[in-house]
Amino acid sequence: MRSRQWVDKMNNEDSITIRRLPVYLLVDCSGSMAGEPIAAMEMGIRALLSELKNDPQAMETVWLSVITFSSTAEQVVPLTDIEDFQVPDLEAAGTTALGEAASILAEKLEEEVRMTTDEQKGDWKPLVYLFTDGEPTDDWEDPVDELHKMGRAIIIACGAGPEVDVTQLKRLSSTVIHLNDTQPGTLSAL
Repeated sequence: MRSRQWVDKMNNEDSITIRRLPVYLLVDCSGSMAGEPIAAMEMGIRALLSELKNDPQAMETVWLSVITFSSTAEQVVPLTDIEDFQVPDLEAAGTTALGEAASILAEKLEEEVRMTTDEQKGDWKPLVYLFTDGEPTDDWEDPVDELHKMGRAIIIACGAGPEVDVTQLKRLSSTVIHLNDTQPGTLSAL
């Protein structure tokens, strides 16, 4: 029986669930990502999925979600078992609504991540990878502050391309990775 399903204990009537590791990918799909950068992001997600599917521990625990942001933000893939995860088609256009993406992430952390109860262990602390190549164009400071106050996720900010403002990324996360380019090999190595 797969660990993602309910497992019946043999010695009593209680049920437990195996802890999941939720991984949220926040992907900048603004106009500056058009062409090669957005194609590289999509290929990077495919490479990540392939690597996870070849890792037995990841197959048992990792669940993925994708939230995209351009002029607006939306969760294009809800938190999904990697076995069932489908890489979304990404299109680049518009501005950079990072604040809206942070708000959606906060909502999804509340809705989708299981908390520990008397009956079960909750999920592992979620990992959030934020990929962007530019500066936010909306009011992003308050939503990001609220997200940090929640303390419900480990956020890794990934600046893609030579023009990204690493100083601004440090406001988003204490863990900042600067990718010098957006080539598929660079993103899959991360």
